[in-house]
Amino acid sequence: MNRSLTNRPPCTVLRCDGRPVGTYTHRPQLPDALSPRPYLHPVRTLAGITVTESRPADHPHHLGVGMAIPDVAGRNFWGGRTYVRGQGPTELDNHGSQRHLGWLLRDPDGFVEELSWVAGGRQLLLERRTVAVRALSHGADGCWALDFTTALTNVTGETVTIGSPATNGRPGAGYGGFFWRAPRRSEPPRVFSADGEGEAAVHGRPSDWLALAAEDWTLVFAGATGDTRADPWFVRTGDYSGVGSALAWHRRLAIAPADTVTRRIVTAVADGRLDRGAAARIGAQLSDKGATV
Repeated sequence: MNRSLTNRPPCTVLRCDGRPVGTYTHRPQLPDALSPRPYLHPVRTLAGITVTESRPADHPHHLGVGMAIPDVAGRNFWGGRTYVRGQGPTELDNHGSQRHLGWLLRDPDGFVEELSWVAGGRQLLLERRTVAVRALSHGADGCWALDFTTALTNVTGETVTIGSPATNGRPGAGYGGFFWRAPRRSEPPRVFSADGEGEAAVHGRPSDWLALAAEDWTLVFAGATGDTRADPWFVRTGDYSGVGSALAWHRRLAIAPADTVTRRIVTAVADGRLDRGAAARIGAQLSDKGATV
């Protein structure tokens, strides 16, 4: 038997109309400093172009597509350094992990999974994660959508708060939640939303949809519920390319005992560079404000 195959972490291949479009690693073999967690990588267009990046040299804790939060009750589920008020990014022994508990459903076009968010030997959150793949159509070309829902339940018996570097004193760094690390290109991708154009115009602002368009692929992100649409977008296109939906941009998000916070992001994955009109038409399909996916 090939030893390299036996050493690979377990994964699930997602398919759209029979074509593989994403690989989900649910029990990754990662060092504690990266805040081990399940993730999607590679994710591909229908033509086979990879639209994710995992463990890049600039941010080795960026893992394709998944949930990553830098501050859950003071514990780091993002990976890397922790931003400390008055001190800046600091290496701390405070990393948590998201542990796969089991599948409630598992099919070629999606799954429902339960995960335990654990840090310091204590379970803080129980997550039910639902991921589904669906075909879309825009004009003559096809594309597909990744439907990602997370439901985070506080299981501690006391209020748990979610924060970010911004709530801890670093302006503009309100990241934490759903996050998609896109591949680096020689030319930064164009980014625009329903309300603005360019990183400065969309970063830190809510919008019904947001597009990241490179030369040979386009991603259109949409909040599929009202609560999700109210969260600002975290956007980077310079040093690296990434988009996230921020749970705690301006203030910490408190979750009372036994309460659940739910967010749903639907992302269209298309071949080629889409213009604003095409992205807007797709964005309208992705949320509960428009047609169903």
